[in-house]
Amino acid sequence: MTLDPQATYVHLRKDGSAIPVDGGAAFWSRPEQDLASFGRDWLVSEYAFDADWSNWEMHPEADELVYLLSGAIEMHLDHGTRYDRVLLRDSGLVIVPRGIWHTAKVLAPSRVLHVTMGAGTRHRAAASDLG
Repeated sequence: MTLDPQATYVHLRKDGSAIPVDGGAAFWSRPEQDLASFGRDWLVSEYAFDADWSNWEMHPEADELVYLLSGAIEMHLDHGTRYDRVLLRDSGLVIVPRGIWHTAKVLAPSRVLHVTMGAGTRHRAAASDLG
């Protein structure tokens, strides 16, 4: 089975199964209780970015893998006591530790694969200029 990871996400369940689920707006428009059911498992998804992320996010339950497939982004990680910027060009990945606020400045149109355990994910607005 061939999948387009922008249109179809993959739900990696604790029992070892990998279940394709509708991605994009169809996924995020599900009722909140449906979204919560994915929270303790892993979700694999791909996004295309041509502008900076509009918010910061933080995953309190698990690390997140952010894998740049193409393009260029600068990941911003707010550790509270220090602030890191990680430049990714063409390909590369960042493991964002659990509990760390993160966002990205998009330097060139990019495709990014995410592997996330979404339980308890929090968001906050990002400044229009990440600097």
